[in-house]
Amino acid sequence: MKRSIGLRRLFLVAALVPLLLALQPFPSDARSQQARPHKARLIHAASPQPKPEVQAMNAWTVGLAGGLLEGAPIRLAAEIARVVDDGDNLHVLPVVTRGATENLNSLLYLRGIDAAIINSDALEEYKSQVPDIQRRIAYILNLFPSELHVFVRPEIQSLGDLAGKKVNFNSQGTAAAYSGPLIFSRLGIDIEKMFIPHQIALEQMRKGEVAAVVFITSKPVDAFVKGRFDPGFKFLSVPYESKFEDYYLPAALDAADYPNLIKKGDRVATIAVPTALVAFNWPASTNRFERVARFVDYLFSRIDKLQGPGFDAKWKSINLGATVPGLARFPAAQNWLDRQPRTTQASQ
Repeated sequence: MKRSIGLRRLFLVAALVPLLLALQPFPSDARSQQARPHKARLIHAASPQPKPEVQAMNAWTVGLAGGLLEGAPIRLAAEIARVVDDGDNLHVLPVVTRGATENLNSLLYLRGIDAAIINSDALEEYKSQVPDIQRRIAYILNLFPSELHVFVRPEIQSLGDLAGKKVNFNSQGTAAAYSGPLIFSRLGIDIEKMFIPHQIALEQMRKGEVAAVVFITSKPVDAFVKGRFDPGFKFLSVPYESKFEDYYLPAALDAADYPNLIKKGDRVATIAVPTALVAFNWPASTNRFERVARFVDYLFSRIDKLQGPGFDAKWKSINLGATVPGLARFPAAQNWLDRQPRTTQASQ
């Protein structure tokens, strides 16, 4: 009996060891050091020194939270990693995550993540949980706008007509699934929210089972360019108002984007969600800050390569000086811009 109890205790201790190890803070992580500086120093002192080649591999590695495997953000993250790679001098690791809308959570709490691609309005969710969120996160680059597309059936003539009706916001984890309901809440329109893949919702929409689909992505969207719809299917206008000034930008859809759905000369006003490359606002004296600063220098200095053949066309419209509503610029990014001649900044 005693031996059985002893074995059970032994197994319990063995099972707890990985958990206890996982709870130990990384000594190089400023977020852990600030919380428990004394304990972090003790662990560091007790840990064996890694081999020089291991230190070199980790010294200038930057973790970049991208997004869903099928989304544009992870593709842009992979292209960034390709261009800034410099062996032991800089190594960017793009990370597949649950989506750009959840990357802010990864940046705040996931070990090894220094930067992330996010939708700017993701900050809204953290205002109550992390009151100083806008000091803990800083933007590096405004990557591209994701335009709001509110596509409706013929009988829908205005946003108000959607009240109480089924509106699809795509699968959970996408930009539309997060930003769409938030935007409709700001508009004060109570709709029946759906979260299914858009290709399924569009078929249901044709049958009259769904009133509208909401896309939030860079125009033009293939589903509207290549799709064929009966007369009367259309995009609704969403005017830019003061209620959107904190995170959003004014935008428009026109015939050049969707010649089969918008008449030449017509313009559908809408808003856009900035998709931004952001970083944790590490203290300037830390190694993690130095890593991100080097990353910024490499990225900004090589932006012309990303704008060349073989890379996403979105890079061609990148403006290094563009701001992101609701956030301050990462200090190293601002310093890089300040060092450039005025003529160079004007052309960016």
